[in-house]
Amino acid sequence: MADAQQALDVQTARQVAHWVLAAARLDLDELASPEAWGHLERYLGVSLRRHLTGVIERLAAQARVLSTLQREARSPTARAEVRRRLLEFQRQYLRTERTLEFFADAINCRTNPRVAAALRACDTLAQRSMALLLDAIGKTTPPAVTYLGEGRGASILKAHQRLWDGGEICPVAAIKVTRHNLLRPTALIHEAGHQVAHIVGWNDELAAALAQGLQRDGASTELAGIWAGWASEIAADSFSFAHTGFASVAALHDVLDGDPASVFRHLPGDPHPISYVRVLLGVQMCRHCYGDGPWDTLALSWTGTHRLERAPSETRAIVRDSSALLGSVVRVALESPMRAFQGRALRSIVMPERVSPAALNELGARIGNALFTSAHWLWTEPLRILGLTGLQIAMTPHESEPILELQRQSMLRLGGALQTA
Repeated sequence: MADAQQALDVQTARQVAHWVLAAARLDLDELASPEAWGHLERYLGVSLRRHLTGVIERLAAQARVLSTLQREARSPTARAEVRRRLLEFQRQYLRTERTLEFFADAINCRTNPRVAAALRACDTLAQRSMALLLDAIGKTTPPAVTYLGEGRGASILKAHQRLWDGGEICPVAAIKVTRHNLLRPTALIHEAGHQVAHIVGWNDELAAALAQGLQRDGASTELAGIWAGWASEIAADSFSFAHTGFASVAALHDVLDGDPASVFRHLPGDPHPISYVRVLLGVQMCRHCYGDGPWDTLALSWTGTHRLERAPSETRAIVRDSSALLGSVVRVALESPMRAFQGRALRSIVMPERVSPAALNELGARIGNALFTSAHWLWTEPLRILGLTGLQIAMTPHESEPILELQRQSMLRLGGALQTA
């Protein structure tokens, strides 16, 4: 029995040493290069480093406790406690590692100076879009770190939540920008909208307003409930539209376009609206705020390409019955006063009129090329610049290359890789 216990003690000691030393080797400057850290804005780098340092220090404190328990264990009860703590420490190490590796991958995107500059510009776009609303209602805007990722759509790991390590809430929002849309990052503003909705409690309030408002306008309880279940995505789409106008709708169309199975897919419980009606909802936002325009052509193409008769019967019924409700959804999302906004409507804080085609074209004509080269205009109007180039691409796709080059240069200048005028 003594020999068996001694053998177990040796195995336990080795495993404790392995995991404790692994935790001791966690170093922020080894996970991401100092150069990559240097490509973060100072306020963002300080906030993120402080949080991740705390993540490592909490793990180190647990490691010290485990080491002490293992050295001092003499009784069967004490040895059993070491074994329990060891298994829990392994799990905590892996959770901590996941948090650290996530941010390491995000930061290491910035080793290339031009990519780093473009992502710093994206940080600014996200930050500015959130601050425009949150400042107006006295809320603090969290820092945002953007990173390149694969796939069709963007995503967000929201600030003010506990991450995989389970420690303190993370103060930084991490937003994935897809590589193919780096120069058309209106989806970045959609993700920032998710962060704002989380901070102010907009989603639940919007869901309740949709359920009530749509039933009042003739929707069945079931259909109104379906739309209420889409509130979080409707909120983010509305936020992006208010900041970038038709550019956000055209970009959303291009991401959601696909075969009938994807365009008409309806998954109960999925917060994303059926793609078919989601695009038409964006069109309705344009019509509501701007009247007739190029979005009508987009809608004609969308409904012509994706014939409703190709949809599964249950989806077809939802889409058909929803067509008369789009105006009501837009009015609730854009025009309804919300407690989340201290009694104001989204449209009264983030005014979509500022990114109407007329307003954007007037801005471009008045400022000229300086809009894309001047430090003043790049700093004060980055969201409207994004809205303008997105509008131009939507209306003149054959000129996409020079338009995207202007957007690229404006982002590189905003991010510090090119000299501003």
